[in-house]
Amino acid sequence: MPAGCLERMAAADAILHAGDFMELAVLEAIAALGPPVHAVRGNVDSSALQARLPLVRTVEAGGARIAMIHDAGPAAGRLARTRRRFPEADAVVFGHSHLPLLEVDDDGFTIFNPGSPTERRHAPHHTMGLATVDSGRVAFELVVLGPAQEPAKETDTPGYDRSAAPDRHPRDRQ
Repeated sequence: MPAGCLERMAAADAILHAGDFMELAVLEAIAALGPPVHAVRGNVDSSALQARLPLVRTVEAGGARIAMIHDAGPAAGRLARTRRRFPEADAVVFGHSHLPLLEVDDDGFTIFNPGSPTERRHAPHHTMGLATVDSGRVAFELVVLGPAQEPAKETDTPGYDRSAAPDRHPRDRQ
């Protein structure tokens, strides 16, 4: 696991993980960092993880409701489909493809895939996400981990909408 990722997780108020730990030891190592870990199981997780973790969960933080699921389905219609599936959520965090994605609808409902710090697959970089909650609003930031395991200065990951970064909440944009 990249050092920059471990440092950020250890400093977080909570850790959200959208599955694919693979082995229980990975979940235990992340839990040992200190912050509470909220996770769902992924499709490549061991039987021990499958038995321990739910398919879906919702985390409440600072007045925001963040739903979590591993596989949010095909890209076509994903935003509307997750909105229907999680009508009470302010955001949905998902994984599966390991491809970073941030989509926001007109009322601020957000879906976020932070990619992966360890298994980038077809993504150009190893990545992770940070969530900030303020007054019931959640905003996501994609952190691109460079070759030296440090974040890049700018993200060039396809599908990442920088205009929805934490300093520009969708409800505040003109």
